[in-house]
Amino acid sequence: MTTFSCNVSNRAHGLLCQEPEFWRHEGGFARDHGVRNTVGMRRSWTCNKREGRTCFILKASGSSSSGNLKVEKINGRKVNGTYIERTYDRAQESNSWDGAPVHEFQLGRFVEGRFVYRQLFVIRSYEIGPDKTATMETLMNLLQETALNHVMSSGLAGDGFGATHEMSLRKLIWVVTRIHIQVEKYSSWGDVVEVNTWVDAAGKNGMRREWEIRDNKTQQIITRATSTWVIMNRETRRLSKMPEQVRQEVKPFYLNRAAIGEAVEDSTKIDKLSNDTAESIRSGLAPRWSDMDANQHVNNVKYIGWILESVPINILEDYNLTSMTLEFRRECRQSNLLESLTHMEVIEAEETNSESKAKADFKSTHLIRMQQDKAEIVRARAEWRSKRKHK
Repeated sequence: MTTFSCNVSNRAHGLLCQEPEFWRHEGGFARDHGVRNTVGMRRSWTCNKREGRTCFILKASGSSSSGNLKVEKINGRKVNGTYIERTYDRAQESNSWDGAPVHEFQLGRFVEGRFVYRQLFVIRSYEIGPDKTATMETLMNLLQETALNHVMSSGLAGDGFGATHEMSLRKLIWVVTRIHIQVEKYSSWGDVVEVNTWVDAAGKNGMRREWEIRDNKTQQIITRATSTWVIMNRETRRLSKMPEQVRQEVKPFYLNRAAIGEAVEDSTKIDKLSNDTAESIRSGLAPRWSDMDANQHVNNVKYIGWILESVPINILEDYNLTSMTLEFRRECRQSNLLESLTHMEVIEAEETNSESKAKADFKSTHLIRMQQDKAEIVRARAEWRSKRKHK
């Protein structure tokens, strides 16, 4: 019998189980749905599980000529294109996942003394664009999913969408006022990414949430993001001060760390666009029922798609969106008709003196507004980098 130890480095490559459990190779024809290998043998990897321990059952196909195992299923769910290597390079990782329980639904863990929540994702075929890489909307969805799972796994979740118990008692919800994201590299179809998130205070009544996305194979940080959140009454739709009871709930999770340094964070005011300053205007954008979230307003990720509706097609085809800042000014409901405005500018040589702008070719300003009364909903700013020049 071949044993396969499930240590920290295994987890880094997508194999999620808990020491001192071991994966066991069962030769011959397994009774479950193992995958037939190159020599006609079925293989399955099961887990010797201690009482009270969480264990993931993983089915894989192996090849005698390669050093890889191609994972087919984790707990019966397909994970296409994920490879777990037999030789690993993260055995000395200091932030061990040992001892922390796996949250089975979210497939995530707390690390660094429960201050950071970590979750793995596979980039699916329906999350990529025409160039077969993840889109900005995909990245934003991964950030949002990890944030919500962080709240749920911490035991803070009440009956609201990301709200704590004390917030739910007071009919309060979180709303985002600003997000800034920087993308160094977009993951490809089938890549595994590791999303880390944590929170800190933002003034007296707000909360700051930070994210890092790493390539799970190389551990390179490929995306950084920061955001600011405030509290709103879900019935009156008015902003509220943070009650002391809510502050005491979230304060134990605060970590004084920034994903993006102050020197490169795009925190300056975003200029307002008008009919005279916009180069492109797309009208008649209608929110659908599927665009609404559990808090009964348009999901903030949906605005990115509407912003891109007014970006010139040659920019979308030939350039990567490398940074984006969104300022949310008011809610949008399904009954609203919207307009998307865009202004593009070439970045001059003298403007490329900071690290964050070293490779950017264009910058753009955007506005999503009500079509009828022109009320502002979202202001945004972005930078674009040539796909051919900067690989």
